[in-house]
Amino acid sequence: MHDHELVATVLADLETSKLNDADKALFRFVRKVNEDSVAIGPPDIAVLHQAGFTDEVIYYAITVCSLFNFYNRWIDASGVHAMSEEAHRTGAKRSAVHGYSRSSQPLSAGIPPK
Repeated sequence: MHDHELVATVLADLETSKLNDADKALFRFVRKVNEDSVAIGPPDIAVLHQAGFTDEVIYYAITVCSLFNFYNRWIDASGVHAMSEEAHRTGAKRSAVHGYSRSSQPLSAGIPPK
């Protein structure tokens, strides 16, 4: 299965997707962070620990989810134009190779040295 096919199956129905059980648990948790974060409690964290996730991984999942919520609201409210699907794919490929850190980007990406 190609990566874009896996993403499509996860978006269509997490429970029948080809993700493993641990990743499904993490996605369920992220959904709860998005939809009902005030209801998150120790049992939710216990499920993730049982699936093999550390507190650090859980912290990063919460952080990434929260930051994207912030970014999306900021973009919507400030009128920034949406990127094309192709631009998202290009950015995803770049991030997969170089990560999210600006300092990890090659100088040819147009980022001046520090």
